[in-house]
Amino acid sequence: MGQGIAQMAAQAGSDVLLFDTASQRATHAQQAIGAQWQKMLDKQRITPDQHQAYVSALKTVDSLQALSGCDLVIEAIVEEPQVKRDLFVQLCTVLPPHTVLASNTSSLSITGLAAGLQHPERFAGLHFFNPVPLMKVVEVVPGLATDPKVCEKLNAYVQTMGHQAVLAQDTPGFIVNHAGRGYGTEALRIVSEGVADFATIDRILRDQVGFKLGPFELMDLTALDVSHPVMTSIYHQYFEEPRYRPSVITAQRLAGGWLGRKTGQGFYSYAEGKAQIPAEQATPSSSLKPPVWVSARAARRVELLQLLKNLGAVIETGSAPSNQALCWVAPLGFDVTTCAIVERLDPARTLGIDMLMPDEATQRRVLATNPATRSDMRDAAHSLMASDGKAVSVIQDSGGFVTQRVVATIVNIASDICQQQICSPADLDTAVTLGLGYPMGPLALGDRLGADNLLEVLFNLQTVYGDPRYRPSPWLRRRGALGLSLSHMSN
Repeated sequence: MGQGIAQMAAQAGSDVLLFDTASQRATHAQQAIGAQWQKMLDKQRITPDQHQAYVSALKTVDSLQALSGCDLVIEAIVEEPQVKRDLFVQLCTVLPPHTVLASNTSSLSITGLAAGLQHPERFAGLHFFNPVPLMKVVEVVPGLATDPKVCEKLNAYVQTMGHQAVLAQDTPGFIVNHAGRGYGTEALRIVSEGVADFATIDRILRDQVGFKLGPFELMDLTALDVSHPVMTSIYHQYFEEPRYRPSVITAQRLAGGWLGRKTGQGFYSYAEGKAQIPAEQATPSSSLKPPVWVSARAARRVELLQLLKNLGAVIETGSAPSNQALCWVAPLGFDVTTCAIVERLDPARTLGIDMLMPDEATQRRVLATNPATRSDMRDAAHSLMASDGKAVSVIQDSGGFVTQRVVATIVNIASDICQQQICSPADLDTAVTLGLGYPMGPLALGDRLGADNLLEVLFNLQTVYGDPRYRPSPWLRRRGALGLSLSHMSN
């Protein structure tokens, strides 16, 4: 992290001094940065004059006293509060009063780190993401005592690096690590309920929503010795808030050393760095072609009927299905079993389909059976829905589908961040898009799907599970009731 920050600072035109208690590390960082610049020069991404300017701007020093002429000192050391505090106390003895102190901490309280300093008003968080040259967002975090002008200076400086600064309040996880709790934690809950396996969930969230990596691919990439402690830290710092509850699945893998790609074993096995992903279930060959009937309560019912027509299905239009019909329900948040019972449908002939997102916007359809669904009806439904070549996943019955649960949780946590005024809605979407690589910000995703639809998912999940983790944020409830945009409202 320190290496990447130093590189971008030098490229922004600053004179940069590198210090490490192990001097060889600073030298190694300088050499590694120099190698990067040489590659950029060789590829003609920078000019010879730029290359010379960058190299001349970067130096190593062998003592903290050598930093006395700096206007800004950025700490990027181990995530141990006392170690960081001790460093800042030492720095304050050698730095002039105008020097700004910044910590690159990803999770520690800025107010807590500054508490023992003589001038806490000049201290702030400046959280970069790894790798710094590629991750173009930086969280600027004031503590309770931070002078607002310090954050203004840091914001401006980040812009000179070519990065986007976002202002976050000093709360656990700031913006990105807080907002990211919904993706992996809800996916882990879904696995723990036996709804689908790791690979199926990854495929669904990539193909239905557009995530670059599924949650289990992402955790394997970041490694569980990084991601699991973040889960537990934010959960405990928010006094066991149910929305952030970690999973025993990651705790078990961490204990066993199954950390992910770097150890060769995580949620997937790796051979020569490549994930060994199980093959998808083949589309069944089914001679059964029953007529189909669609519940009047189905989400996007008109779209579903048109889809079935396009696929060549014979559609029943009566108020109740015939005794031969394949019955389709498309609930938001409810399970297929509940829909069958409430609507007095034969559960043996009833399946669900996820219609939260428009079918034309996805690359995969997701179907759900209930415990009584006949295998021939399941195969007939799968065969029909795959007949135009689109991928199909069939999962077990649960409250909500994979996409519904994960997306509603992501948007709900993002809404709660806005409710707590941790950041502006615009900064939240910017930070998450750049920091987590989501296809769009959580609030923009909520706008796309509709706050009313997501609220229906959350309310129904509460009914199914009786779990406060699905409690809708007041910020989201107000927008769902008023039909207001999620992403462009300030409070």
